[in-house]
Amino acid sequence: MATLVRWEPLREVAALQNEMSRFMSSVFGGEGNGQSTRSWVPAVDVWETEKEVVYAFDLPGIPEDKINIEFEEGALTISGERERTQEQSDERFYRFERRFGSFARTIGLPQGVTEDGIQADYRNGVLEVHVAKPETPKPRRIQIGGSEQATIEGTAKKS
Repeated sequence: MATLVRWEPLREVAALQNEMSRFMSSVFGGEGNGQSTRSWVPAVDVWETEKEVVYAFDLPGIPEDKINIEFEEGALTISGERERTQEQSDERFYRFERRFGSFARTIGLPQGVTEDGIQADYRNGVLEVHVAKPETPKPRRIQIGGSEQATIEGTAKKS
């Protein structure tokens, strides 16, 4: 028996953006002065309702005042910084997997979105950005010649 799966293009675009961001981060990262200078890219979930598109960024351990949200030319950029805590103790650490440092993630928004249609909420380490869908422009009917009937008059001359 075959199983049908609904195709959700928005989900595939978001997954592609996530993978490309991670790829670019790893390509342009690198080592410098003996310390890792690689930036990190937060994971994001994207879903759609009737009236809006919602982007949820995982930003645990980052204070709200270290997060920036910018909207410019149809793109939303989320940036910030997670600081590494340097606690001195006698315990031995074997592995450091949590990323730290600055990050930036830019997402293209639907055409027609305005700044007034964007709201953000930060709770429990998750930043939710709600973007209101713009109204779809409705076609207008344009009448030829305006609202008045044009009459063309002329005279004929015999030559």
